Amino acid sequence: MGSPVGSFLCPPGYAGPSGLRAIAREGSAMTEAARFVRRSAQDRLRRRDTPYAMRVPEPGLEPVVLVPGFLAGDGSLALMSRHLRGLGYRTYRSTMHANVGCTREASEVLEQRIEAIATKRGRKVTIVGHSLGGLMARGLAARRPDLVDGIVTLGSPVLAPGAAHPILLFDLKVLNRLQRAGLGRVMGEDCTSGACAQVSWEQSRVPLVRGLYFTSVFSRRDGIVDWRSCLDPQAKTVEVATSHLGMAFDPVVLDIVAASLAAHRARRTRALSQPARWSAGPDASVG
Repeated sequence: MGSPVGSFLCPPGYAGPSGLRAIAREGSAMTEAARFVRRSAQDRLRRRDTPYAMRVPEPGLEPVVLVPGFLAGDGSLALMSRHLRGLGYRTYRSTMHANVGCTREASEVLEQRIEAIATKRGRKVTIVGHSLGGLMARGLAARRPDLVDGIVTLGSPVLAPGAAHPILLFDLKVLNRLQRAGLGRVMGEDCTSGACAQVSWEQSRVPLVRGLYFTSVFSRRDGIVDWRSCLDPQAKTVEVATSHLGMAFDPVVLDIVAASLAAHRARRTRALSQPARWSAGPDASVG
């Protein structure tokens, strides 16, 4: 059987990881999880030795919406949420129990969710997306820059979503068959190779407006997607030596996410503190 994804989702020059060796690399997720446990224990000891008045995180940080990857739900990013909340960010779930439905429909629901959060908080939000969640974040940021301040993607193949390991493609085939059998609202063929997939793909490639920051974290050890497909030319790319699954909880990645959020906050503060400069040039109105 052929690939369940449309050829436009895997442009020439990209090829997903294959074979047992690639899957074996994902076994390092256990080590990365142990690293998180070790870091958490160290943080608890550090807090115990820190005066209570100094433990309070910085208040007023921007809201952050966490979007899980394919086959995963909000629980997969619970450790990241806990880490960011400890730093003072107000984190929000995507409300996805499992990211297996039509991507276009899920993106529309996510857009409504983010619009409600932005309205409630009175400010734009930042989206952190893992794998497929990052593609959804990229498309939403392009479509609604009035709601999104920035995005951080983790192992998200924004340039070639179809360049994935055969095991992942097999899972897509199973979902396609379940959809044909009428068993639930899951990804059908239209969502992976038809007009629905085409629309989602085109939305994810729309250029981002100037000033909307984008950090893409990738790993050459990724055993699920082609790491080269994470190198969006509009993003600041950061390389890690983490498995695809481990990007949801590896302390190295958590630190990069936190650093990306802090760096953008600093840039935004500097921009707001600078006096406006008049220009008669053609780009005078571009933010």
